[in-house]
Amino acid sequence: MKQKISRLLAQALLTAKDELNIKDLPPIHIEVPTLDVYGDFSSNIAISLAENENRAPLEIAKILINHLPASGLIARIEIAGPGFINIFLKKSSWHQALREILYLKDRYGSNQLGKGEKVLIEFISANPTGPLHVGHGRGAAVGDTLSNILSFNGYEVKREYYINDVGKQMEILGRSVYLRYLELLGKGVSFPKECYQGEYIKALASDILRNDGNKYLNKPEKEVIDYFSKLAVEEILKEIRRDLEDFGVYFHYWFRESSLVEEVNGVISWFKQKGLVYEKDGATWFKTSQFGDEKDRVLIRASGAITYFASDLTYHAKKTERGFDLLINIWGADHHGYLPRIKAGLQAMEYDLKRFKVLLTQLVHLKQAGKPMAMSTRAGEFVTLREILEEVGKDAARFIFLTRSLESHLDFDLEVAKKETMENPVFYVQYAHARICSIEKIASKKGICFPKLESIDLSHLDLKEEIALIKLLAQFKDVVKEAAQFLEPHHLSFYLTSVAGEFHRYYNKHRILGEEKDLTFARFALAQAVKIVIKNGLNLLGVSAPKEM
Repeated sequence: MKQKISRLLAQALLTAKDELNIKDLPPIHIEVPTLDVYGDFSSNIAISLAENENRAPLEIAKILINHLPASGLIARIEIAGPGFINIFLKKSSWHQALREILYLKDRYGSNQLGKGEKVLIEFISANPTGPLHVGHGRGAAVGDTLSNILSFNGYEVKREYYINDVGKQMEILGRSVYLRYLELLGKGVSFPKECYQGEYIKALASDILRNDGNKYLNKPEKEVIDYFSKLAVEEILKEIRRDLEDFGVYFHYWFRESSLVEEVNGVISWFKQKGLVYEKDGATWFKTSQFGDEKDRVLIRASGAITYFASDLTYHAKKTERGFDLLINIWGADHHGYLPRIKAGLQAMEYDLKRFKVLLTQLVHLKQAGKPMAMSTRAGEFVTLREILEEVGKDAARFIFLTRSLESHLDFDLEVAKKETMENPVFYVQYAHARICSIEKIASKKGICFPKLESIDLSHLDLKEEIALIKLLAQFKDVVKEAAQFLEPHHLSFYLTSVAGEFHRYYNKHRILGEEKDLTFARFALAQAVKIVIKNGLNLLGVSAPKEM
């Protein structure tokens, strides 16, 4: 409905263009007022035009209203304040919006905003040095939900996980398993703090001992550590995949850093040809400071080792070659300082930075019995995503991860997430869907036969609460579209909570299956529309819509 009003104002602006002496048509912003007295929709277009037209906003507003095309949607229009155009719709307009929901069903809210543009979303990409923790869970929920939303908006989306399987961290992983292996064989070893301390390291060492015995005891240490590193990476990746599948997250591509080893030198050579690389103190440096970074960065250390930055630049170079129209990276907030150097590299590669987006997810503060729970992969003191799934389930975890904006820290209360009460946000929303399913069962037991939804007379829905609920349902399209435009999936969980709350209040006040047949049919149709919107929204969040609870 918001889009229809916007189009009407755009047509008025176009026909009044000569009268207003407008050279360039400005964008039209439509707002939903917080108070009903200001109408169903409001626009400040007259105020925006007044700045350049040297005319009073009130005068411009009157001209625009006079040029509005005839429409059966609008009941009346008022000019308020300095020139706001407030539009009040007929109740029949909202009944029409309700019919659209009932007709489109699971397609309601989808659009072709993306026009088939190809998008690559890289998210999680946790180092394969240990299990996924709760922080990775937030990134997983955000990345997967955003992928769903973009697909629903007509984009062609691919999901990718980047596996950092080379470098110092891999050597430390292999050494950690090797030392635990020696311990299990009764060897006295010193276990350095920089090694990975978790129980999963001991489990990996135990598996090796059980399968191969002391086979590696007398082999060259470096050879064994390299082998243990590769073996550990594969085993940890198996667990990561399993955890993500149980979390409802799947990837199209698992891209290994090790596949780039031979290509890194080619990218560095390309930079050299462009005069963007120099030698200093035995190391090879990239002139990132020329492209907005605070200082230049090392590509090859004096030891000859390739830096993670060099590999990451090569990885992004490969991304740009794969034909995607938009690249989206979802990183943890600790990567904030890393962003300028990647942008510098892409800019040096003459890539359009408007087609590169990075979303930073803030930390998750997990609470249990009022105490914060630490998360450190290397120290082994962390709460895994698997533990969260076993404790509260996929639905609660995914929904709660999406209840705050990415820029905000998230407090995840395990006790609240487990409650089957209205205090639990996901239960609150799912219960609204289940409630409507129970209405269907009750109607069936009573022998009520409903006509086809498209033939039901919706004019009986004239209560203030009914129109308000329809208005809220009609906003779903805008919520989905704006979540895609601004890459902010959390708006969807906020919205669904509002819809559930509005329906629960309506349900508790008004009988849906009443004595008056036509009113019962109309209210049943309204409940069906609520069910459709909630189910469509939960599907985008990767959360189930149960029929009973």
